Amino acid sequence: MLILGIDDAGRGPVIGPMVLAGVLIDEETEKEFVKLGIRDSKTILPKKRYKLAEEIKLRVKAFHTVIIPVYEIDGKDNDNLNLNEREAVASAQIINKLNKNKEKIKVIVDCPSTNINAWKEYLEKYIIGKSNLIISCEHKADVYHISVSAASIIAKTTRDKEIEKIKKDLDIDFGSGYTSDPITRKFIYENYDKYKDKGIFRESWKTIKKHKTYSTQKKLF
Repeated sequence: MLILGIDDAGRGPVIGPMVLAGVLIDEETEKEFVKLGIRDSKTILPKKRYKLAEEIKLRVKAFHTVIIPVYEIDGKDNDNLNLNEREAVASAQIINKLNKNKEKIKVIVDCPSTNINAWKEYLEKYIIGKSNLIISCEHKADVYHISVSAASIIAKTTRDKEIEKIKKDLDIDFGSGYTSDPITRKFIYENYDKYKDKGIFRESWKTIKKHKTYSTQKKLF
């Protein structure tokens, strides 16, 4: 049986896209990943993550990434999907892409929703051909399953590269893009108006809404 692990990176940031990745492996490769020290990407330093990402890509049977841009996260494509639903659709795209030969595959997805059963049902609506699939949606799957840990590394390094592209385009370092990052907060405070038309800010996030309200009040007074 093959194993397909799926995980995301970049659900929470206020800047940049979200990325989902899936890796398809067999049980022997799973053992190799244990020896390599593959684990949840959040517990690995950036330089090591990039090195492991290249090892993963060389050893997997296949992998696939889906980048969800800011305008989709903000719902500007008018499809009325929330973030959990978008992640389900993207996960289904990965499954459909990698489920080519109809071999028996155990699919393990790191579930973003508190309601696992409802989210799994929504996911399955978008999967084409499920007869050969055993689908498991779990919380903290990136911690407990090597295949999902590997997917988390691919997702994280892919998002990091997307963030670096934005920084290069703007010629400015705005940090990680997370609101917990003081560099990111400072960047938003000082540069939102300058870069608001670049499509990098998640306008639907509270951080940006609060900043816009504050800026309006500041101008009024």
